[in-house]
Amino acid sequence: MELEVYIDGKWYPKSEAKISVFDHGLLYGDGVFEGIRAYNCLVFKLREHLDRLYESAHTIMLKISFDHKKMTEVIVQTLKRNHLRDAYIRAVVTRGTGDLGLDPQKCKKPTIIVITDKIVLYPDRLYKHGLEIITVPTVRNHPEAVNPALKSLNYLNNILAKIEATHSGYVEALLLNHQGYVAECTGDNIFMVKNDTLMTPPTYAGVLRGITRAAILDLARHKKIEVEEKILTRHDLFNANEVFLTGTAAEVIPVVKIDGRTIGNGEPGKITQSLMKAFHDLTKKDGVRYSL
Repeated sequence: MELEVYIDGKWYPKSEAKISVFDHGLLYGDGVFEGIRAYNCLVFKLREHLDRLYESAHTIMLKISFDHKKMTEVIVQTLKRNHLRDAYIRAVVTRGTGDLGLDPQKCKKPTIIVITDKIVLYPDRLYKHGLEIITVPTVRNHPEAVNPALKSLNYLNNILAKIEATHSGYVEALLLNHQGYVAECTGDNIFMVKNDTLMTPPTYAGVLRGITRAAILDLARHKKIEVEEKILTRHDLFNANEVFLTGTAAEVIPVVKIDGRTIGNGEPGKITQSLMKAFHDLTKKDGVRYSL
């Protein structure tokens, strides 16, 4: 059965799901999105994802014609129509159809899209043994240019970093900010453990306010792990006891080598593994349930 995609009030077979070539989401990356996960008929932290979607839209002065309740209904209905118990959900709101100019006022109505499908970001072996990442030349967007806190459709900054990583033989890249401090990876937030303290860059360092990031911080505090949001350098990461990444698609994945430097003993650490398990348990109970 072909997957169905929601676009502006209707569902279309995947092969027939289309938007206008004059849509400013296509022409200029003018829009916002959220990547969301469903686990065994539970949409994980849907409220938090929708809060961020609407905040991003408000910041770029894009008015979403749906309220939270309606958006929730559309997401759940799309999952049901596609008979998906476990899924990756992409909710997209573009500025809509306009002309070839930049002026967003020429776009009279936003385009709302909901896609549900499967996703596998990394193979299982990397969750068990950890991955290796590399720092790339591309710098994270300056917060006063395109603020990384915005989950916008303009992802070229991330894509350029991903290109540099893959051309060097790595699956993920570490980006520094304009001051040379650690920011995040192309699609994930980064954490490190040093002397049993969990550390991650603060959001003002050029970091997305990740939903999984926030969940991990809460889980760590619940486990009585000391937590610090602080400016980090590559030197700090190189000499960490443990490093891991978090993201909706990646979940929680260990890092065992950065720029050729082995992290700790070169294996996923005990705090990383503990938080991986705690996060897995959390995905079973924190969200919006639906039935097929």
